[in-house]
Amino acid sequence: MFESAFIEFSMLLAISALVGLVAVQLRQPLIVAFIAVGIMVGPSVLGLVTLTEEIDLLAHLGIAILLFVVGLKLDLHIIRTMGIVALFTGLGQVIFTSLIGFVIGLMLGLDVIGAIYVAVALTFSSTIIIVKLLSDKRELDALHGRVAIGFLIVQDIVVILAMIALTAMGQAQSISGLGYEAFMVLIKGALMLATVALLMRYVIPGLLKKLAHSAELLILFAIAWALFGASAGKLLGFSQEVGAFLAGVSLASTHYRELIGARLVSLRDFLLLFFFISLGASLELSTLGAQVWPALVFSVFILIGNPLIVMAIMGYMGYRKRTGFLAGLTVAQISEFSLILAALGFNLGHLDKETVGLVTLVGLITISISTYLILYSHQIYAKISPALSIFERKVPYREQLLDELEPPVKTDVIVFGLGRLGMVIAQSLQQKGLRVLGVDFDPEFVHRSAEHNIPTRYGDAEDPEFISNLPLREAKWIVGTLRHKEVNLSLLNTLQADGYQGRVALAAANAPAKQSMMEAGADIVLVPYEDAGLEAANRIFEYDSDKLDSKRCLSPAD
Repeated sequence: MFESAFIEFSMLLAISALVGLVAVQLRQPLIVAFIAVGIMVGPSVLGLVTLTEEIDLLAHLGIAILLFVVGLKLDLHIIRTMGIVALFTGLGQVIFTSLIGFVIGLMLGLDVIGAIYVAVALTFSSTIIIVKLLSDKRELDALHGRVAIGFLIVQDIVVILAMIALTAMGQAQSISGLGYEAFMVLIKGALMLATVALLMRYVIPGLLKKLAHSAELLILFAIAWALFGASAGKLLGFSQEVGAFLAGVSLASTHYRELIGARLVSLRDFLLLFFFISLGASLELSTLGAQVWPALVFSVFILIGNPLIVMAIMGYMGYRKRTGFLAGLTVAQISEFSLILAALGFNLGHLDKETVGLVTLVGLITISISTYLILYSHQIYAKISPALSIFERKVPYREQLLDELEPPVKTDVIVFGLGRLGMVIAQSLQQKGLRVLGVDFDPEFVHRSAEHNIPTRYGDAEDPEFISNLPLREAKWIVGTLRHKEVNLSLLNTLQADGYQGRVALAAANAPAKQSMMEAGADIVLVPYEDAGLEAANRIFEYDSDKLDSKRCLSPAD
């Protein structure tokens, strides 16, 4: 419609900003608003967008960055502790949902092949949407967030196997092709995991140390690594999501993960805008009218049945009802993979347009409603928690065992800047029994402090997103030893904006800077040379007084 791609993208962004503003004013989720934008500008309504390939490319970039950031937060220790529950919950939910969905499909008049496709499509939840919502709520590191991410990754692997199986079934040599493809997936998966493990052990730590001298180069490498991982996953027969996720995991044990994750947040959110618009634009509204009643039945099953299945499995495995409920809500929708699966079935001649429209409508309903359920999950749980006791053992042993195995690591003091002053302060406080976390933007200082057994993170004191990911709620003191007034004031403003309740000590280069920081709300302002001079004078005076008193005690007159 538009002669220039630039004009079309400008129009799309303007509409998205306007609809997003309306949604914020009405306190509605932005995800729902952006899907609505996709429906509005897509071919089913206004038909304003023609650059579908370009939008799809940006959407895939956003998905890769999103899963890469998720992988950054999941180090090997978390994967080991969450692996069992993720595997059993993911597979259990897939099995029960597909069986019950198949029966519902037959009862609603679908043929056997159509019921199989719909049942399989109902089992998969949207990793992209769930991760985005949990990230916005800062619940990725919570227990239910870890469990949810674990079984969503399991689902991604299952959907890959399902698509391979359905593709093989559509070909003549289906049985032999299916066995060969499954075997090759296992071999490729093992090789991919082994390669990532070797890179984590021998290549990535030294490479990141060199790259960290330039923050811009470090972020460029992170983006390139995320996209390379996504491409490798796709080329090996897996999904882009799995490849990007593993790329993030490979950096999760380094000092640099917090800074990389914080710097990529804005890029991630911008690119995901195109994913939600693309999702909305792909919905063919013309095929939905006759499928309203079956779609409502399936949607109720997804919105209520899937969470109940997850709660039952997690409760049986020894988790508390609250954890099961919050994790269960993350599967209360179907995935973009479900729409792709339906399209695959249509291309193979297994499904008609009406069945594809049914899956599409179920996706539209469940994605929209589940977004609200997840955003208001804690309020919902507070109202219905007494009725959920049947999903909890008398002794939730597994969660209690996790509490014992993973005692929370508290942080008493966070020290920004690990130069001479910062290192002395950090070591002195640590010797007094306080738990100290160091932060610095110089990779040499980061590694040096780690050698002195001071937990350290690589990050920028002027980066609000990075600071908000630090354990601010635990820390009693924030100490800034960077003597640049602007940096310290920026740090102080960020802490105040995040609602930090502890005390703040900052370093200043001179008296005017000290006055500015005190007026801005710092509890203590250190002027190193001035404080050192006063301390030296006091020690000299005390030493001189002690000597004088000693001489008087030894005088003949006494």
